[in-house]
Amino acid sequence: MSHPFATARPRAHPSVLAGALFAVALPLAWGSLTAAAADMSMNNMPMNNMPMKAPPAPVYQWTGCYVGLNGGGGAASSSYTSTVDPGTHLLLPDPALVSAAGTGSMSGSNFLGGGQAGCNYQTGTLVYGLEGDFDYFHNTVQFINPFNTLSDGVTPFTITQSLKTEYFATMRPRIGIAADRNLAYITGCVAFTKASYAEAYVDGGAPPGTGIATGSKFLTGWTVGAGWEYALTDHWNFKAEYLFAAFSTTKALGAIADTGGGVNTLHGSADLLMQIVRAGVNYKF
Repeated sequence: MSHPFATARPRAHPSVLAGALFAVALPLAWGSLTAAAADMSMNNMPMNNMPMKAPPAPVYQWTGCYVGLNGGGGAASSSYTSTVDPGTHLLLPDPALVSAAGTGSMSGSNFLGGGQAGCNYQTGTLVYGLEGDFDYFHNTVQFINPFNTLSDGVTPFTITQSLKTEYFATMRPRIGIAADRNLAYITGCVAFTKASYAEAYVDGGAPPGTGIATGSKFLTGWTVGAGWEYALTDHWNFKAEYLFAAFSTTKALGAIADTGGGVNTLHGSADLLMQIVRAGVNYKF
């Protein structure tokens, strides 16, 4: 016999229980499947598709040999000395007057161009090198003193001196500091050129006197300077350079003479200083 206050509990229909179970299980199953798929995708991804940090660019190395071309400008200056010996055309004190008038200095400039070749060796940031170059440098330094009179105060005379160069060449060790593709260096050693010297004299005497003294010489001197290079590519470099050079004296011997047989021995000399500024390109092997 049933309890009078007992209430009958309704029984759940099997389709309702199945629906509830499906509603709970579906999200869990979907989450599991999604996580598994993502894990499989990561495990199966090729290593070469993984993002990687680019390696740093290699530091440029200056070791090697090179050839190149250059061009620029050169300025030359000369100090001239003239001496006239006592003789029979110019009488005392005129030889001393002419000698003083032929002593002075002048400068001149022109373009230059040529080529260079050398080799470098780098250890750490230090770069040691040896370079030789040859430039065409046709330049004339001329000194003219036209407004003079001999000791009589009436007879005019003019004295002219000139020094011509044909080329500029050097052979120099170099030492520099490299900062990747930049190289700053100092340099210096021996320099070469050929100089042609001439001294001319003319006066308005009666009879007039004329004279010339000439000399030509291959000169050896010294040079110092500094420069900078930049590696445009692994093989092509740009360079800019300044050089100062000093050379030995060029001397000349001649005579001043007139049609009456008068003559005086004429001596002349000229030193030579150069300043060179040039830029160029090199091809490194």
